[in-house]
Amino acid sequence: MALTKRIIPCIDVDVTEEGDAAVYTGVNFENLEYTGDPVELAQKYNESGADEFVFLDITASAEGRETMLDVVRSVADEVFIPLTVGGGIRTTDDIKETLRAGADKVSITTGALERPALIEEGAAAFGSQCIVISVDARRRYDDEGEHYVEVDGESVWFECTKKGGREGTGRDVIEWVNEAEDRGAGELFINSIDQDGTKDGYDIPLMKAVSENVSTPVIASSGCGGPEDAYEVLTEGGADAALAASIFHFGEYTIEEIKEYLDERDVPVRL
Repeated sequence: MALTKRIIPCIDVDVTEEGDAAVYTGVNFENLEYTGDPVELAQKYNESGADEFVFLDITASAEGRETMLDVVRSVADEVFIPLTVGGGIRTTDDIKETLRAGADKVSITTGALERPALIEEGAAAFGSQCIVISVDARRRYDDEGEHYVEVDGESVWFECTKKGGREGTGRDVIEWVNEAEDRGAGELFINSIDQDGTKDGYDIPLMKAVSENVSTPVIASSGCGGPEDAYEVLTEGGADAALAASIFHFGEYTIEEIKEYLDERDVPVRL
């Protein structure tokens, strides 16, 4: 029997000028606009048939601060599906405190790129199932990559970025996900900066390249505009889960509608 594919809503959380936590959406990791209250959205998605829920503190790493654990606790009180929390996690103590606050898994981007041993330490201390390595990828068309794919007649490689997509690393995504898997990552969360917020569909060449090079489950993120995009990334893209944000936040589609579309096309989902 085929493994069930997952549909995962995500909230990107930042701090307002007044110091309150708020959910934002943007395009290509920029031009963020206020979208709602994190706890209210958590309640909504907990009741809507989501398989899991992701909470990302999107400026913690760039600002060098800790994840807003008080808000995580409030969200965890409303969510009874697996909760992944990311942003500003750099040490095993950070992982421990985030799990204590109610997270089931932690998503790590910058902290793992800057010190890859964190993956092994986290997996050893808390189990691989807790350690999600998040990759903020962007396309590059030069000759500095390791793994290339053909996209619209051009050779493309994918670069890892850090600090919320603000800094390039020169690190090839395929090389990095292979290392992360070897070090004990339990899941890979792949974000496309190029497709983020566009609703033009997931970056299928990126998702396919990652999925074909690892055995670790892959969560596809960035660009979902509707059920067709979820279908494409879960079939052609080879992803194990499709994550989306704005189409759910603004009521363009429900999780139930996405799942019904997939079920009608023989993609196994939890209804």
